Amino acid sequence: MSLDAAQFPSLLLEPQGSVLLIRFNRPRELNALSTDMLGQIANALVQADADPEVKVSVLTGGQRAFAAGADIDELQRKTGAMVATDPRNEHWAAIRNLRIPVIGAVNGFCLGGGNELAMLCDFLLAGTNAQFGQPEINLGILPGAGGTQRLAALAGKGMAMRWMLTGEFIDAQQALSIGLVTEVCQPELTEERAIALAQLICKKAPLAIAEIKQAIKAATDTPLNAGLEVERESFARLLDSEDKLEGIAAFKEKRSANFLGR
Repeated sequence: MSLDAAQFPSLLLEPQGSVLLIRFNRPRELNALSTDMLGQIANALVQADADPEVKVSVLTGGQRAFAAGADIDELQRKTGAMVATDPRNEHWAAIRNLRIPVIGAVNGFCLGGGNELAMLCDFLLAGTNAQFGQPEINLGILPGAGGTQRLAALAGKGMAMRWMLTGEFIDAQQALSIGLVTEVCQPELTEERAIALAQLICKKAPLAIAEIKQAIKAATDTPLNAGLEVERESFARLLDSEDKLEGIAAFKEKRSANFLGR
């Protein structure tokens, strides 16, 4: 594998045979997905996708967090007018369009943008300590990278509404019951199990792997584009609201928010 680790200061790249393990490495920030870090993840995955030696990529974080959301300071500065030209759009698109399988191994917090990234994996394994969710409502906004669409497709309208309108977390067993994850393990075994499954996939026919991935994506993602556009427009409007400023200020000041609906 020819990836240059210097390009990825927020990641640890660990080749394991034909599997590339990509470990998020911002522990102090609970692996919050800054634009720079998201770009590094997308770039590492794209480079792995083009490397004939890599058959499967595995994404993981730490025991405390897979990724605990977006970078709050970045989000505080972002306005609705910035959404159309946000470089994150290209990073998300690059991850959506990968050829080889991507497996997620999740422990701890997997929230907001972290959960949206997890849902872009082809399948997930979770430790018993994993907590998923889209709690953007607490910041006066909504998920802006596919969360409303993908969670609704997995959980159904009612549960997606409940989780996003209340900001409640989804524990590992709930995530298993709705198909968000495919297996729940002891936290210390999550990464090991993901790598074992990745290595099993590596033994299968490469052309069939690529075609199966594309066919299943067509079955699940084809109607998605219109919904993603609605979500992005709503996200842009909410970024310009007073409630967004209040929600983020309350989060940073560790107090309850006083939303005024404007």
